[in-house]
Amino acid sequence: MSATATAAATSAPAQAELFAQPHELPVPGFRYQTNFLSAEEELALVEIISCLDLRQAQYRQWRANRRTVSYGGKYDFTTHELMPAEPIPEFLFALRARIAAWSGIDESQYNCSFIAEYRTGTQLGWHRDIPHFESVVGVSLAGDARMRFRPYPPRVGARRAAFAVDLAPRSIYAMQAEARWDWQHAVSPTRALRYSITFRTLAAGTTRLTQGHPFQRLARDQV
Repeated sequence: MSATATAAATSAPAQAELFAQPHELPVPGFRYQTNFLSAEEELALVEIISCLDLRQAQYRQWRANRRTVSYGGKYDFTTHELMPAEPIPEFLFALRARIAAWSGIDESQYNCSFIAEYRTGTQLGWHRDIPHFESVVGVSLAGDARMRFRPYPPRVGARRAAFAVDLAPRSIYAMQAEARWDWQHAVSPTRALRYSITFRTLAAGTTRLTQGHPFQRLARDQV
C-alpha cells in the first residue's frame, strides 16, 4: 500500500460530508446518501482493492461474474453455513469507523466485510442477504449502479422492481428493519467498472464458534 493510499484511506471526514445529500425513499429502513467519501478517499481505496486477490464468487456449482473477497465471515452456498474468514484488514478500519458514526451502530458490531468487483455488464440477481446478517451497509466506488427493490416474498409473475435507486460513486446506503427483511434487491448490469465495500452486523442468535467451524444461526424464536 502506498503512503498516499494509506493517508487518504484513513483521513477524517472532511469536505465530502459537507456536501452529503440524504434521500427520502419509500421503504422504512433504507437510507442512502451521496458524497460519503471524497474523490481522494475513493481513489485510495480503489488503488488498494485493485491489488487484492479477488476471486470469482462461487454459488454452488457455478461461478458468478463478480470477483470478491470476504473478511470476518464467508458464506458457503453448498453447505449453507457462514464460515470464518480472514479478519477485516487494517485498510478498512477507518472506513468502518466512518460507517459506524453514520449508521449509529457501534463499529465492533460490523463483524463481516465483503468487497466485490463489478466489471462492465456484471449484474446481481434478486435476493435477500443470508439470515445470519442483520444490518447491511454498502459503499460504492468507481462506476455507478442501479439497485432495484421488490417486496419479499415476490408475488407470482412479478418481475419488475417496485422502485430503484441509482448508487453513485462514493455514496453509501444502509438496509435495516423492513428494507432488510421484507424486500429483495438486485443490481442491474453495470455500465462501467465498479467496486462495492459492504459491512454487515451479525443477526441475533448468530455466534462465532471455534476457529474453522461455522457460525451458528439460531431460529428467531430461539433467540
